[in-house]
Amino acid sequence: MTGGMFRLDEEMADLLIGYCRERLSLEDVPLDHPGDKAALAAALDGLVNEHGSDVRRVLDVVEHSLAPAVISCDSPRFLSFIPAAPTKAALLFDMVVSSASLQGISWLEAAGAVAAENQVLALLARRAGMPEGAGGCFVSGGSAANLSALAVARDEGRVRTGRERVRIAVSEEAHSSIGAALHLLGVDPLVVPTADHRLLGARLRDVLDGDPARDDVVGVVATAGTTNAGMVDDLEGVGEVARGREMWFHVDGAYGGAAIFSTRTRGRLSGASRADSFVVDPHKWLFAPFDCAALVYRDPERARRVHTQHAGYLEVLHRDASDAWNPSDYAYHLTRRARGLPLWFSLAVHGTDAYGEAVDAAIDLARRTAELVERTAWLELVREPELSIVLFRRRGWDTDDYERWSRRLLRDQIAFVVPSVWEGEPVARLAFLHPGTTLAVVEEVLATTAPPASDVP
Repeated sequence: MTGGMFRLDEEMADLLIGYCRERLSLEDVPLDHPGDKAALAAALDGLVNEHGSDVRRVLDVVEHSLAPAVISCDSPRFLSFIPAAPTKAALLFDMVVSSASLQGISWLEAAGAVAAENQVLALLARRAGMPEGAGGCFVSGGSAANLSALAVARDEGRVRTGRERVRIAVSEEAHSSIGAALHLLGVDPLVVPTADHRLLGARLRDVLDGDPARDDVVGVVATAGTTNAGMVDDLEGVGEVARGREMWFHVDGAYGGAAIFSTRTRGRLSGASRADSFVVDPHKWLFAPFDCAALVYRDPERARRVHTQHAGYLEVLHRDASDAWNPSDYAYHLTRRARGLPLWFSLAVHGTDAYGEAVDAAIDLARRTAELVERTAWLELVREPELSIVLFRRRGWDTDDYERWSRRLLRDQIAFVVPSVWEGEPVARLAFLHPGTTLAVVEEVLATTAPPASDVP
């Protein structure tokens, strides 16, 4: 009986591959809906049991109950949070990674996978302006990447200053994962006030000069593309201050770092060349499937000293240091799938120019959307978009109005748009990544904000 679990079931293979082919062939991925707890419980009832269930019944539950209760972040109408838009090539190769059990723990076990991933990491480092020799690994997401990079910043800072308790400077706009990482690492933040929501080098310098305990500030985090508004910090200025004070300079570009491929806005990220560590999430704006974040270090050896794990059974991984590049040495993980390979495959098939065009398409759409908002009498643009996020207000609406509007958009399958908050007030937020999102979709969304005809003068 147990042996059957490990033999190919041809019918199961045909059913699942057929399902995947059908999903991949969709031109316009449906948004689907939030799940109903009772309905999902009923669909799942008894499915996991002592003897197993017929594969057709299980797949039927997936197709008609589970999948429709997962809002599709790869839909061109998913305009909330940070969407995803994986290429078909990346999705297909993700199936190869799973089917072949391709892992990427160490050079000894997975040299082929690691070499291909490192080719992509080197490309990202060059695009960011980091020197030859920069490298790192792929982790599950920006939170894991930030935690790993800041662990290096902490430990390096402890060695440099001789202090056990150290601080890292962050802005008010830093991603929530930065605060969580510092909490887990036992590091206190030095919060630097922003200027118009942007961390400036001059502000950082002033705060440090005015802090009598400034010598315990061993690093600083700047953001390349804030999640809420897509804003880029003063990377050049912050990097200059960090370099002058021997502070670790970390650039969180989980969302906006993909702009290094853009012909429109990559100049905004020029200061990333000063970074000691740089993060970009390909599962966001570089069209890879979940879960994939690239963590790149200027000097990987500094990270290796912090993250390498030692045990009797692991020492074999480190014996030939001249050739070995172990991804497990550059983040807090050990076991990891080769999550960078779908991106590598898609880049190899499509080329970097296609990626640049796709990134630029989202930036262009954001700008055209901003123009459309400004031409609409009942809407107000909050600020000009820097990357691919547009914030706007519907005049006269409060929080309840925005939430009712959001629910109506999803109910009618027009779009998934959840409200946000800007300077304490509710706003609408559109996040563009998917090259399949058109201005016509935007016009359809904005039309739903129109006042009743009786209210229009």
